Parts: sequence; structure tokens; C-alpha cells
Amino acid sequence: MHSLTQTQSVTLRSFLGRTFSWMTAGMVMTAIAAWFAVTNEGLFSFVRSNYFMLVLLELGMVFGLGFLINRISAATAGIMFSIYAVLNGLTLSGILLAYHVMGGSGPSPVVSAFITTAGLFGTMAVVGYTTKMDLSRFGTIFFMGVIGLVIASIVNIWIGGSALSMVISVVGVILFCAITAYDMQKLKEMALSGGDGFTQSEMGEKMAVFGALNLYLDFINIFLFLLRLFGGGRSNN
Repeated sequence: MHSLTQTQSVTLRSFLGRTFSWMTAGMVMTAIAAWFAVTNEGLFSFVRSNYFMLVLLELGMVFGLGFLINRISAATAGIMFSIYAVLNGLTLSGILLAYHVMGGSGPSPVVSAFITTAGLFGTMAVVGYTTKMDLSRFGTIFFMGVIGLVIASIVNIWIGGSALSMVISVVGVILFCAITAYDMQKLKEMALSGGDGFTQSEMGEKMAVFGALNLYLDFINIFLFLLRLFGGGRSNN
């Protein structure tokens, strides 16, 4: 890859800055929503009673944002992402509480998984930003990997084997680490192909929100798979 011009460097830094700002905001909203849910008995009861409805709403927000990103305004995209982040915090609250309690008096699996996730995510984001390898050729492989992972997870619900669960978790961590690098490279190429003023444009802001959603999903999936590994290992001791 050729060295970047000063204008390209400014555009790239600005776009990625907006993207990671949105991602960080989403993570904060998720954490706050989860905290409110576990500390408010009424809200926690509501989440438990309407869990599947909330999950369906989450999926609707994710797919809706993906399908409508070219038709909606940047403000609407930001609102949809924010709603999704809050809903995700609510639906994750029960899982986070269960694993936190599992930690007992020792280090919480939630904290350990989060710190490890941050390290892995940051490393793979740097790899995706700096690598000269064209990762787009692996897009289909990653997509099929995610489909296979979903199918294996559904099968594991019925089988309930700890060995299979561990394999799924390890594969999930590896797969979404790779997807993080893939998404990061796509965002870099998007910014560079957008031209001057891309970051300040309506489309640039929408793409920053959409890019934040992709990176957010990568981070959350790595975190959840690691949480299963750390929690499972602790439970077996």
C-alpha cells in the first residue's frame, strides 16, 4: 500500500475517531443499561419476562440499520445504534450477573473476560489497520464460519456437552478476532475511498455509526465467548 497523503491521513484519523467514539458510546450505554437492570428488581424482572421479545427487537435494530443505512439520516442511524446498545445491555444483564456471582470472592470472570477482550480486540484492530494483506478475500469464509458457529451453538443447546461448548467458545474467539481485523481494514478502505470531506458528510457520519456497530458486535462476541471459557473453567475447579 502506498504511503498516505496528508489529506488522506487527516480524513482517516477523523473517520476512525468518529467510529470509535460511537463504539465507545455504545459500550458505555450497554454497561449502564446492564447495571440498571441488575440493581433494579422491577426492571430485571421485566427483562426476564420479556427476554425473547427484547432479543427480537435487538435483531430488528441490527438488520434494520444494515438494510436502511443508505436511506436514513445519520441522526436516525445514531438513534437506532443507541437503542440497540441499551437493549443489548438489558439482555446481557442476567448473563453478567450470573458470571459475576460465579466469581465468588475471587476475580470476577466478567472483569477477566473484559480485560482480555480489550487486549485481543485492540491487537486485531491494529493488525487490520496495518496489514498489507487483502483480507476481503476471506469475507465469504468468515460469513460461513459465523453461520457454522450459530448452527453448532444451537446443536449444543440440545446436546449440552461441556467439551463441545469449549470448542465452540475457542473457535468463536478466534473467528471474531479475525473478523475484527477484517472489519477494521474495510473501514480504513472506506475512509480512503470517500474522498475529501468524507468525514464531514452525512454519508461519512452514517458509515461511522455503521462501522461502530460492526466493531461493537465483534467486541461483544469475543467477550461472550471468553466469558464462557473463563466461567466454565472456574466452575470446573
